[in-house]
Amino acid sequence: MMDTLQRFIFENSAVRGELVEISDTWAQVQERRDYPAPVRTLLGEMLAAAALLSANLKFNGMIVMQMHGDGPVKLLVVECDSDLRLRATAKLGHEVEIPDDAGLTQLVNIHGRGRFVITLDPMDKMPGQQPYQGIVPLDGDSVAAVIENYMLRSEQLDTKLWLAADTKVSRGLLLQKLPNEGGLGASATEDADAWDRTVALASTVRQEELLSTDINTLMRRLFWEETIRIFEPRHPSFHCSCTREKVANMLKMLGKPEVDSALDELGKLSINCDFCGQHYEFDKVDCAQLFAIENTSDAIQQAGRIRH
Repeated sequence: MMDTLQRFIFENSAVRGELVEISDTWAQVQERRDYPAPVRTLLGEMLAAAALLSANLKFNGMIVMQMHGDGPVKLLVVECDSDLRLRATAKLGHEVEIPDDAGLTQLVNIHGRGRFVITLDPMDKMPGQQPYQGIVPLDGDSVAAVIENYMLRSEQLDTKLWLAADTKVSRGLLLQKLPNEGGLGASATEDADAWDRTVALASTVRQEELLSTDINTLMRRLFWEETIRIFEPRHPSFHCSCTREKVANMLKMLGKPEVDSALDELGKLSINCDFCGQHYEFDKVDCAQLFAIENTSDAIQQAGRIRH
């Protein structure tokens, strides 16, 4: 069964919803790295959340969701593009021990210095345009709570999330209150009533139910009394954008002295992608060519300036 994201809206009310079910993509993330169970759960929940948020973006680009931690988990990262292509990874501290019952605070925010970051990176940037980045403290004791607080604080959007992940599947439900733009639509009171009602209905879902129930059954079970308009489903997939060229550019950013020092010590540079595990090697000849190309380009540019 394909990974699926289903968007829907509640007729005659300013509330939209999404349900996502990710199994194949989640399996591909897990097969590349072996994470402790609590870390795996957090990363799976972030995977579902990134797909849910990305489905509402109105631009061609990437959403990058990060939790920077001050506990045994140093970083959790999920990326999702406009086509719902996902990749995810986590970085743990050296030789850390993680209890099976550890929660978000114990893993990522043990000293209260954790940060949640969302970056919106358009694919087709205008000249001088920079990615939008929002950074907030880790306000909440779950992935869902952190994102809800971020959306309310940074986007002024009432958002509710229900997230769950185990070894087999990552699932999520999002409800979002649409802005009341006035006109002939429902009154603010009616919108508030509709929002409270749909949130109350969704809040009856249990963690075990979210993990064990497919999204179509879950939608009918939770909202059977509501009139819902359903859109064409979309299908998330795994995709890693790493390339040898991107790794080469990273090495050039480090600079020739640092690369040469590493080569003297190691003989060659071996680099693995954190997301997909792809292995890249650069020996002394490869690195010499990198900087020879860079120096040639600089020389051509300099000659052009002299001629002008």
